Amino acid sequence: MPPAMPPEPPSRPTPGTAWAAGPVTRLGGPPVGDPSPVAPPAPVGRERYRLWWFAGAAGAVLVTGLAVVLVMTLGSDPHLFGDDFSAPADTRPPLARMCPPSTASPQAAPSPPATVVPAVGPRTVDEEAGISYTEYGAPWLPWDTEWNAGMLEVPYRVGQHFVTESAYDGFSDYHASILSAAVPAAENDALTFDLECVGRQVAADVRAEYYPQPSRMELLRDERTLLGGRPAWVTVFRLHFSRPGLKATDELAAVACIDVGRATAAVFYVSIPGTHRELDWVVDDALASVRPI
Repeated sequence: MPPAMPPEPPSRPTPGTAWAAGPVTRLGGPPVGDPSPVAPPAPVGRERYRLWWFAGAAGAVLVTGLAVVLVMTLGSDPHLFGDDFSAPADTRPPLARMCPPSTASPQAAPSPPATVVPAVGPRTVDEEAGISYTEYGAPWLPWDTEWNAGMLEVPYRVGQHFVTESAYDGFSDYHASILSAAVPAAENDALTFDLECVGRQVAADVRAEYYPQPSRMELLRDERTLLGGRPAWVTVFRLHFSRPGLKATDELAAVACIDVGRATAAVFYVSIPGTHRELDWVVDDALASVRPI
């Protein structure tokens, strides 16, 4: 085969002819060719303010939308996050709940007598209730226990009694009684309460809870009065009832609620079973003997 021909020297470009494109470098200088892309200038002035305004508006719309969704969700399902929050417990005493302070003008009490006859003879003194009353002789004995009676749980701790029927049902005794107690009647630390309402509520509790049911009542007295110069609501009634094994079929009872100027009302309770009617006089006598201390 014929020998290879030496390569021809490159021809010089003719004037007016451009070099072909290609990478060209020069020592000590920047690359030649397409320049690197230049970042656009940062927004300034009014353009920057406009961007912040749009961002704030978008955030406000988002927050408003979320609030609307939450309101609609919670409004349609009150149990979404569990049980409803309960109102604070009413911690007022039962009588304060039953007999809130009246907004009307209080009913005027009868004018007190010019003088209150001083008490004479032995007295039963109830420091907690704030009253004292006559102490009777035999068959009456000192009351030496606490009896939380009825739905109101009036705590009778002071007074006198005697047993009229022993173990009438096999284990319980039946009593005649003259008892006193203090029962919360006012709200918080107030010293006034609705005396008529409290008196009627206590008397109703006595009739319904202290005696066999059903029963029939003869109402003998139900009025606002004064006991020892203090405002009081007095209820006197004879209750008729029947219980197997019990000889007594009726009882004369008196319930007095006395405003002694405290947050508690003094409760005075007298009961004479029908088997001992010869002692019915004690009801009026004991009521008349009440004095504040």
